[in-house]
Amino acid sequence: MQAFELLSKTMQKKIWDMKWDKLTPIQNRTIPVIIETNKDIILSSATASGKTEAAFLPIISLIEDNAENQLKVLYISPLKALINNQFERIERLCEYSSIPIHKWHGDVSQSQKNKFVKNPSGILQITPESVESLFINRTDHIKNLFKGIEFIVIDEIHSFINSERGVQLRSLLSRIEQYTVQRPRIVGLSATIVNFELVKEWVNYKDTDNVEIIEAVGSEKELQYYLMHFETGEDRKLPVELFEDIRDISRENKTIIFCNRRGQVEETTVFLNRLAEKDNVGETYYAHHSSIDKKEREYVEKTMVESKTPKSVVATSSLELGIDIGDVDIVMQLDSTFTVSSLKQRLGRSGRKKGADQMLQLYTTEEDSLLQSIAVMELVLEKWIEPATGYPVPYDILFHQLISICQETNGSTLEALIANIKGNHIFHVMQQGKVEQIILHMLENDHLEKVKGSKELIVGIEGERILRSKEFYAVFMSPEVYTVLEGVRTIGTLDKIVAFEVGDPIILAGRLWEINTIDFKKNKIYVKKAVNGKPPRYGGGPIDIHNRIGEKMIEILCSNQQFGYFNNTAKYTLEDMKKPYHDYSVKPNERMLWKTKHEITFDTYTGSKNTQNLIWALRSLGVNIKERDGLGRILINGFNGDIAEVIRQAQEKQWVIEDLMSVTHEQEMFVSKFSTYLPKDIQEELHTINKINLKGMEKYLATHSFRVIDLE
Repeated sequence: MQAFELLSKTMQKKIWDMKWDKLTPIQNRTIPVIIETNKDIILSSATASGKTEAAFLPIISLIEDNAENQLKVLYISPLKALINNQFERIERLCEYSSIPIHKWHGDVSQSQKNKFVKNPSGILQITPESVESLFINRTDHIKNLFKGIEFIVIDEIHSFINSERGVQLRSLLSRIEQYTVQRPRIVGLSATIVNFELVKEWVNYKDTDNVEIIEAVGSEKELQYYLMHFETGEDRKLPVELFEDIRDISRENKTIIFCNRRGQVEETTVFLNRLAEKDNVGETYYAHHSSIDKKEREYVEKTMVESKTPKSVVATSSLELGIDIGDVDIVMQLDSTFTVSSLKQRLGRSGRKKGADQMLQLYTTEEDSLLQSIAVMELVLEKWIEPATGYPVPYDILFHQLISICQETNGSTLEALIANIKGNHIFHVMQQGKVEQIILHMLENDHLEKVKGSKELIVGIEGERILRSKEFYAVFMSPEVYTVLEGVRTIGTLDKIVAFEVGDPIILAGRLWEINTIDFKKNKIYVKKAVNGKPPRYGGGPIDIHNRIGEKMIEILCSNQQFGYFNNTAKYTLEDMKKPYHDYSVKPNERMLWKTKHEITFDTYTGSKNTQNLIWALRSLGVNIKERDGLGRILINGFNGDIAEVIRQAQEKQWVIEDLMSVTHEQEMFVSKFSTYLPKDIQEELHTINKINLKGMEKYLATHSFRVIDLE
């Protein structure tokens, strides 16, 4: 039977009204599985292939007769902005049914939330943090809220799998199951998943055979791509010629220009608008990143959708996921992304028009960025993506969830609490002894409290301090910030890592400001318009590069491969980078240590974790490590011994974790939002699991040869 015929009459009518010629491949394959089986489903296909409709056309068909008076579908999104975008899209699909659609996040009014809580129905769009808030603040209502849920749709599921946020979400889904009449089916949507076995286990470890993977491999559009390299001067400022090229290409096209840093977004936006002013077209480029106020970002998104003339947005990963800004003609990437999946996700933002190709313009401004950009691009062309690895042994999120569960249940016996954790989908693998140790530690530190004369455990005074913080609902770390205002209008935020003074010129939201006053007590900075500004500096988390990217870079350096997709500057720069590798006939499985009079540069060309483990290993063997760069080169200074002998010792040594732990600096330890509340030995175990990989390092040392080249 054709997929279309399986849909309800109202859904069929909606498809006719939308004037679809046919269903997409992912829709044809998904509709029968959702309607005719009881399986969980992972949909993996290219951006703009119709995944959302593939999930909701059959789901709406199944629930439309009984969704008016019960909540039937929980739609979970990583972003509030994505919820707002998808709300209208799903609402349109429900036009001929009586299924209500609701939003729940920090920007939804309390009156709307209260109205929904009294009469839960239809489809609820929500973030993990808001699900957490339901368990904390609506404990009397959650049984009635959740009991009728039949489907849980997780958008951009790949963004959760490897993170602490994914652990929190999976725990919350397990807790929801305790209130539902039947176990809800999970439907995950993604464009960048390859490690399906891990994802299946995350979705349903009890019955992975009941998780159906639907992958539309052949749905990608034709990709057209080019790379331009521009050399930066000694001042490291981006050259004017780079901005002029971006302007020339984007002048007649709707474009997303992706940057890796928020400060670079600001600088690029201002410079491009200066060029646009010469064409007398006014403001044509808009800034978009997480430190710009929500209303400003929404204004940019709305303007991009509605504009009849070419306008472009300069963004970080804030627009990497599927927020709708209309049909984008070209995607630009300024310097290399750190992952292949990120570049694939970004280039998928273009080519959404019928019959249009995906268009990608890469720019690089430094040698290292050029090499990494080529490596990442080549891996995209090879259709390789970083496999999901999961978030290992989440003791830190367990601490958070124990507080949440005790609040939800208004107290619990130790036995019931342990049973709850043992039955939780994400925590079930934890040793009971470790769970008990954490609970005992929480009791000792007043995070939990035992009620006198009872076996009940409740949230303690220190636990209440954490629970009542507005930061409790999110399990990821966020920096302390100043709120920036022009009068009463909020512009955005600035990280407190920078010391600001009155009179400082800054760029924020793509505009120039001068700091007027600073209210340190209220963490507010007031600004006025200016004619000059500097891009702000923001903090950032550690960058994790996969081993395969490092390997690809040295393969490129050692090869004679010619690349036909970049300009002469890129060609000649890459040739210069290749020269020493070809002069010394380096092979891809060799790693070089370049020695000068004062220092040694160790080209590791591996992943971030391997590089850090090598630093600790060398340090434990008496080598002074000065620093490492973004490509994983280890700079060694003040070493007068035989470095080749040290490498041989590293290859022959039987490494144990203590060897690396004994030389680990305090700032190199693994730290997460809740890890510092755990017993010291468990904090060290978290560090060991997250940052040390002896097998990986030993394999690297065993499978590569190492050569010292004396350049003196």
